[in-house]
Amino acid sequence: MRLAFILSEIGSGIRRNLSMVTSVILVTFISLTFVGAAGLFQLQINQMKGYWYDRVQVTLYLCVDNSSETSCATGPVTKDQRAAIQAKLESEQFAPYVDTVTYESQDEALAHFRDQFANSPIVDSVTADQLPESFRVSLVDAEKYEVIDEAFSSEPGVDAVSDQRDFLEAIFRYMNWASVVALAIAGVMTFCAILLIATTIRLSAFSRRRETGIMRLVGASKAVIQLPFILEGVIAAVIGAVLASAALWGASRFVIDGWLANTFPQTAFISSQQVLILVPVLILLGAVLAGLSSLLTLRRYVKV
Repeated sequence: MRLAFILSEIGSGIRRNLSMVTSVILVTFISLTFVGAAGLFQLQINQMKGYWYDRVQVTLYLCVDNSSETSCATGPVTKDQRAAIQAKLESEQFAPYVDTVTYESQDEALAHFRDQFANSPIVDSVTADQLPESFRVSLVDAEKYEVIDEAFSSEPGVDAVSDQRDFLEAIFRYMNWASVVALAIAGVMTFCAILLIATTIRLSAFSRRRETGIMRLVGASKAVIQLPFILEGVIAAVIGAVLASAALWGASRFVIDGWLANTFPQTAFISSQQVLILVPVLILLGAVLAGLSSLLTLRRYVKV
């Protein structure tokens, strides 16, 4: 009997405040979509870090005519210097750090340059002798870049030691900022959702003040009186969370899996299955926010 009463009160409250409940659903949907988007950004960043850091290479650029480093004081790298550098890289001393070593000649560097800058007007003005030879070193552990840098930065014949992580970290830094911005917007929208839920519950309680007064007189408990109002907000917020989850899954399924993954096959993207991790989090977050907001509103404005 009590359950039937609570359900009837919830239905009555939703019908009376249908426009406000719809507003709660929409605002919750938008705010939790931003929360989920921030979560997806972070999942994508972690996925790309794990993928690209495993493929990070350290590049040892060898001396050319115009090199200004002290290790290039004798001029362009000699055959003996090149052989010594390669032998050192492949020695037992660096075996725990170095996975593979690949040599790139000036002609190969020019071919790569022309592929990379095929549409640039300067491509025809660059010659092979202007580009350095290099050793591209794949590491066992990308975090051990400093070992190679310290050992070879002053090695005769080595002009510079470059780590791709510097470039990748800049990209990930911008992506992290995008995630923070999305989370900040989500915070603002969530605050708006909390205020709207509180207003909706307050109006619903005010419109039914006669019923609540009668319930108090007949001895109804505080929980029985407050529960229908709380559940109205929770139901609206959960519907908004479900819609947000569906929108995020759809974006992942059709935009990430269907378009980005095919357009950029060399990039590690998150899958739509990973998005499902966020679904229970969003639903729980929506329910908790709505429940707490409703409860605090009722304690302040509804004396039972």
